[in-house]
Amino acid sequence: MSQVEVVAPTDATVLILGETGTGKELVARALHKMGPRRNLPFVTLNCAAIPTGLLESELFGTNEGAFTGALTQKNRPLLKCASGTLFWMRSATFR
Repeated sequence: MSQVEVVAPTDATVLILGETGTGKELVARALHKMGPRRNLPFVTLNCAAIPTGLLESELFGTNEGAFTGALTQKNRPLLKCASGTLFWMRSATFR
């Protein structure tokens, strides 16, 4: 937690590594709550749940008619996050 307190006030990008169940999301939330973005959104994105072919549209959204089946415009995590914090989780299969 002492490292979180040092990094939280900065605008640095932080890579949090660890095995499943070690509290990576708790560290990310602590960084967010202690930092200058505490009043902005904290968005968690589980990349393991997104099919590889849809990663771009899931992150950046789609416009109506952008591809077959895109019937409406969809805003996605990067837009919801705005200037807040995006916590990007990935499974071991993406290594």
